[in-house]
Amino acid sequence: MFCHDFSVPESGFACQDSFRVLARVDQASGESGRTVRRSGQVLGRPGGPGDNGSVKDRTETNTSPAERTGLLVEIARLDDAAYRAIAQTPTPALDTALRRLSHAADRSKLWIGTAAVMAVVGGARGRRAAVTGIAAIGVTSAVVNLGFKPLTHRTRPDRSDAEHEGRHVLMPRSTSFPSGHSASAFAFAESVGRELPLLGIPLRLAAATVAYSRIHTGVHYPGDVIVGSLIGMTAGQLIAAASERAVPNLSADPANASQP
Repeated sequence: MFCHDFSVPESGFACQDSFRVLARVDQASGESGRTVRRSGQVLGRPGGPGDNGSVKDRTETNTSPAERTGLLVEIARLDDAAYRAIAQTPTPALDTALRRLSHAADRSKLWIGTAAVMAVVGGARGRRAAVTGIAAIGVTSAVVNLGFKPLTHRTRPDRSDAEHEGRHVLMPRSTSFPSGHSASAFAFAESVGRELPLLGIPLRLAAATVAYSRIHTGVHYPGDVIVGSLIGMTAGQLIAAASERAVPNLSADPANASQP
């Protein structure tokens, strides 16, 4: 006989000194099972004889709705604290560069320009990567702006007491969560990087820098940027995979093996 401490809040069931879990072997069927006894009452296995439904699931989480809400509040506090720490740190050497980079990524101008260069000088693979990258940006932007943002309604950071206004860009009118700039940047970098792995390295670094610039310039919380980046990575990989299925990989074609 053995006893484990556990609780299921919805049923009030608890396993303490008065609770015993007995292991037994069913001689007739050769199957093993468990019964739980409480003050002389027998509760059978869920779905088996003696199961009165008072214990829904032995593996059910012990986290109550109030505890889950409290966890979200604490995460939001950490998110705000990280934003405030960045906002209050003087970085005059970085402010101008990051502000300009953030502006360059508006409406994905940075990535569209990069795709144009790839299409001109990259040969067949460059053109394919460019088209895939632009497609990834389009899909990701639609998912973020038409799917996530209208549902979350998270307000933008409050910059009314900002100490370093020279780093700021114009505050967007859309809601804050998730970051569309971060999503588009990583969607482009991931999709292009799958086709052109060597180019994918600097593109991912550029995407990460653009994502951070949205925090540095005061228009996003770190959590917005992290989730936006993850959405972009996922979308970029999915779009690139779909492109590979639709069009055979050029690198596998000997006629294109010598193309850059």
